[in-house]
Amino acid sequence: MTGCAVNNGWRWRSGVVVLWAVALCGIALQCTRSDASNQKAEGGRKPAATVKIYSLEGKGYQVVEKVVKTEEEWKKQLTPEQFRVTRQKATELACSGPYWNHHQDGVYQCVCCGTDLFDSKTKFESGTGWPSYFAPVAKENLRLERDTSFLMERTEVLCARCDAHLGHVFDDGPEPTGQRYCMNSVALRFVAR
Repeated sequence: MTGCAVNNGWRWRSGVVVLWAVALCGIALQCTRSDASNQKAEGGRKPAATVKIYSLEGKGYQVVEKVVKTEEEWKKQLTPEQFRVTRQKATELACSGPYWNHHQDGVYQCVCCGTDLFDSKTKFESGTGWPSYFAPVAKENLRLERDTSFLMERTEVLCARCDAHLGHVFDDGPEPTGQRYCMNSVALRFVAR
């Protein structure tokens, strides 16, 4: 009997020691995470994500940092309509934007970060009331995502550098690509050539 009581007591003490060890490891891990968060908040910088984009002005590909801002920072930079469309994925009214019936020679850039998106040479009249292009400056400058909002299945077009919502792409455009990049005017900034 005494042996059993000693063994049970030993097992109980061992269990307590193991539980304390696990608890101390958990506390140490939490402290490490807290220190890492504090370092970031105090100016210790996490390496920025990068993206490869094509620049018409630079006539080539460049690796640039992704543009990441808070909602408040975007609100200070953009008009309310630009913010609503690019950051909240809204759609401007057809025929309301400055570029749906625009015919100057130049480049359409992202209004949020200035990335080259479309050359005016690829713009065409789609009859939709939104500026439409059959090809981007470079596929790398855009990011495509599946969009199932409003009980529809579409392909959303975003800026690869800052994730701004630009519009949608459809497979009903003219040759040579057969695509129609249907963009919101307020998501774009035009730079004349």
